[in-house]
Amino acid sequence: MRLSRPMLALTGAVAVLALAGCGSGGAESEVPATATGSLEHLAAEVKCKPDMQTDADTIRQAICKKGKEQYVLATFATDRGQREWVDMAKDYGGFYLVGRKWVAVGEENVLDDLRGRLGGDVEEGIDHANMDHGGGAHASGHAGHGG
Repeated sequence: MRLSRPMLALTGAVAVLALAGCGSGGAESEVPATATGSLEHLAAEVKCKPDMQTDADTIRQAICKKGKEQYVLATFATDRGQREWVDMAKDYGGFYLVGRKWVAVGEENVLDDLRGRLGGDVEEGIDHANMDHGGGAHASGHAGHGG
């Protein structure tokens, strides 16, 4: 009997934590399924009149405006082309809302709003302001490992 009470208390604590986790995930459930489609279709979903910048076979890219803010909306012919583009673009910093064969690039607050309409996942680029610190820590880590 002594073991059953602590186990019961532990089970209750785990249940409370699980419920708290579900409650905090409520905002996550408000994100719709990730949208798909052409650049024009995605732009229509977010009420944007796209200003086309690139219209090629592999990538289509337009500028959209939301109030005083603007963002880039791009669609890709392949998943691989999209991933390569995002990986290279992230070297320049910034925030990226990534869906299936599409990306929106803009300020974090703008992408949060777009995510509520288009779904997708927010990815953050490299923070160049902290690169020296990161590089220094990385180098000292190697120095400790090698010495």
